[in-house]
Amino acid sequence: MIHGGRPAVLLRDPLRLTNKTIVVPQQLAPLLALCDGTRDASALSAALAVRFGVGVAPSTVEQLLDNLDDALLLDNERFSQAKEQALAEYRRAPFRPLANGAQSCPTDRDELRQSLQAWLDAADDVRSDSAAGRGLISPHIDFARGGAVYGRVWQRAAEMTQAAELVVVLGTDHYSEGNLLTLTRQHYATPFGILPTAQPIVDVVAQAIGPEAAFAGELHHCGEHSIELAAIWLHYIREERPCELVPILCGSFERFVGGEEDPLRAPALNACLDALRQTVAGRSVVVVAAADLSHVGPAFGGQPVGLVERARVQAADQELIERICAGDAQGFFDAIRRDGDRRNVCGLPPVYLALRLLQPVEGEQVAYERCPADERGTSFVSICGIVWR
Repeated sequence: MIHGGRPAVLLRDPLRLTNKTIVVPQQLAPLLALCDGTRDASALSAALAVRFGVGVAPSTVEQLLDNLDDALLLDNERFSQAKEQALAEYRRAPFRPLANGAQSCPTDRDELRQSLQAWLDAADDVRSDSAAGRGLISPHIDFARGGAVYGRVWQRAAEMTQAAELVVVLGTDHYSEGNLLTLTRQHYATPFGILPTAQPIVDVVAQAIGPEAAFAGELHHCGEHSIELAAIWLHYIREERPCELVPILCGSFERFVGGEEDPLRAPALNACLDALRQTVAGRSVVVVAAADLSHVGPAFGGQPVGLVERARVQAADQELIERICAGDAQGFFDAIRRDGDRRNVCGLPPVYLALRLLQPVEGEQVAYERCPADERGTSFVSICGIVWR
């Protein structure tokens, strides 16, 4: 970002324990990497000068550390206490309230109904699937940019979702801290009421993967938007009738893309999938992967995307979509691992897990779009809508 005419780094707490933000001048950004708890202000000042050639007085460093502490951006006792208090409040609440409505969709119920219905009406060339459907990929980008894709895929999946007794929603955890899977027992609120979480199923899955690991990142459910946006569409498509949810946030697959581990042999993933298959057997179940595809351009730390690169990204996306529609979880993962996830496919974990949970399955592409992610049109997020049968 630019602050006061100069490049700077904006820091905020992804857990939203505080609304405070910190702006750090770009020349001091290396200091953040040095804050590992082993140096005081004087040592940090010296290390910054020796390693990066930046001279900053210890008193300035001390002030920055105080500001970081005040914004709960240091991993210390103060942060731990705030996190424990926030988690306790979250669990005591009767349901998980809407967190991203104002940023991603209209918050007024009537206005939201009109918007959702307009996108469904615009998709009137898409026939609804039979109740034999098994799942879908729904984007998690904001409705303003992704509304047309949302409308087409949820219109196609209307019958299956209306007939569902239980919906498993696998959402991207954009701020995962090494947690592959994160559960919650909390119910999910939408502007149309409450979607109850199937707590007995959550408990079975938690026991399978280990309760401590299953709930270690539970606070991420508070602010993460991926499941929330799918839940809104689900509730509306069901004519505002509730059904039980199993909301699961899916963490980064960086360890698998890097080749250190194999997701096929990951104990937590296999235990989760086995537990879900056993507990939902015999019920009318729909699986939703709340997932976007590529994130490219300066908005995501890359180079500006021109016409040639746009075509390349679309071709790469199409390869992924073909693998998804073929029900090929391994092929989908291998296509992303092959280039080291250069295109930042944030939907990798939920789509991969949905494919494995539903196997054998085949899908149909309903929609695809590239949504602008900066004012110059040099960054974009690609999204798709797919229905699995």
